[in-house]
Amino acid sequence: MSSEKTQVRRGRHVVFNLHVHLVFVTKYRREVFTKEILDELKIIFHGVCLDFESELVEFDGEDDHVHLLVHYPPKVSISKLVNSLKGVSSRRIRQKCYPSITKKLWGGALWSPSYFAGSCGGAPIEIIRQYIEQQNTPH
Repeated sequence: MSSEKTQVRRGRHVVFNLHVHLVFVTKYRREVFTKEILDELKIIFHGVCLDFESELVEFDGEDDHVHLLVHYPPKVSISKLVNSLKGVSSRRIRQKCYPSITKKLWGGALWSPSYFAGSCGGAPIEIIRQYIEQQNTPH
């Protein structure tokens, strides 16, 4: 999958260009992410997206939330994609025992159970991409 600005992809019976802007917040909105953790999350999210034949187009975040821009095929259910993105990332990040997380979040959850999903396409993609790129990534 390429990262062209206007990606039209083809399936067996469909031509599509679907993007979703996702926002996940940490449990209790705790400020636990560092640049190292965000870098790890990006790798994890990229892998999960590939499993769904999707592409992580853009990713960034701050200390208590993340933004993802995902290009996905029409056969993908957003709720199933989100469930996998949050579940896999929570499990893998918690296995690393980052001090910033273990001190502020107890139990097994990393993410709040809610999330934001906004459909987007055409001209707004670049605006959303710029917005995500401009997140105040912690150092």
